[in-house]
Amino acid sequence: MSTLTVPAQVPSVTEDCEQLRKAFEGWGTNEQLIISILAHRNAAQRKLIRQTYADTYGEDLLKSLDKELTNDFERVVMLWTLDPAERDAFLANEATKRWTSSNQVLMEIACTRSSKQLLEARQAYHARFKKSLEEDVGYHTNGDFRKLLLPLVTAYRYEGDEVNITLAKSEAKILHEKISNKTYNDEDLIRILATRSKAQINATLNQYKNVYGNDIDQDLEADPKDEYLDLLRATVQCLVRPEHYFEKILRLAINKQGTDEGALTRVVTTRAEVDLKVIKDEYQRRNSVPLDRAVVKDTSGDYEKMLLALLGHGDA
Repeated sequence: MSTLTVPAQVPSVTEDCEQLRKAFEGWGTNEQLIISILAHRNAAQRKLIRQTYADTYGEDLLKSLDKELTNDFERVVMLWTLDPAERDAFLANEATKRWTSSNQVLMEIACTRSSKQLLEARQAYHARFKKSLEEDVGYHTNGDFRKLLLPLVTAYRYEGDEVNITLAKSEAKILHEKISNKTYNDEDLIRILATRSKAQINATLNQYKNVYGNDIDQDLEADPKDEYLDLLRATVQCLVRPEHYFEKILRLAINKQGTDEGALTRVVTTRAEVDLKVIKDEYQRRNSVPLDRAVVKDTSGDYEKMLLALLGHGDA
């Protein structure tokens, strides 16, 4: 499901660091050399490169990159080079600083990472920003958004496949009652979405459709302009069909006047080692255009080359 391509014979970490150092030397930066190394190393390899680079040259690789690169290319390389937990912490902190009620990045991180990954992201947030993610979410959000987001970012879901059908039936009934009554911020509704395992939520939503005739997404579309409902729908989608959620993010990022490079970069860098191949397949199914081709049409230069490399494009 990953689109990352790593060479069969990977150079030693020392050689990678030497090559990266060479890429920074002289009058011009060798961007292609940077792409050829960093875009084709997995998270463990990139972490070792950063450690070895710092030990050898006395500077964090990210600082060297910051000096040499600019704009969208710098951001995609920087986000990709970060350890996944650090990256999630960085993105979450950005989301709290630039908070708007329609910002879904916090929910996205909370609902598409494993329990262990979410815990590691919270630990990385604590280490980097000297405060808790929960503190910032609580401070920068309010009302219904805080009521939903706080339990999501603090969740530690069970990840087994076991399902309790009796519970699924009873909680499907609870969800239907709350949605029918338009009490979308009800504690029981939020508790079910924020605490149950993804297997259990899937079972509950299957019961919901079987008994009441609609997907829960349809019943949550009562007011398409309601930003809280939009976040609630996205939460459900991230929990049960993340490839649909990320396809939509990419479609909105690319298919409009002016590319949303922030969203495009975020999805590619966070999903390349996870499920980007599935997202690419969903994008082509939904849009009848390969994601690679859409990226080529809407981006350029080294930014385009880095994205294509992470998308597993043959020429990158």
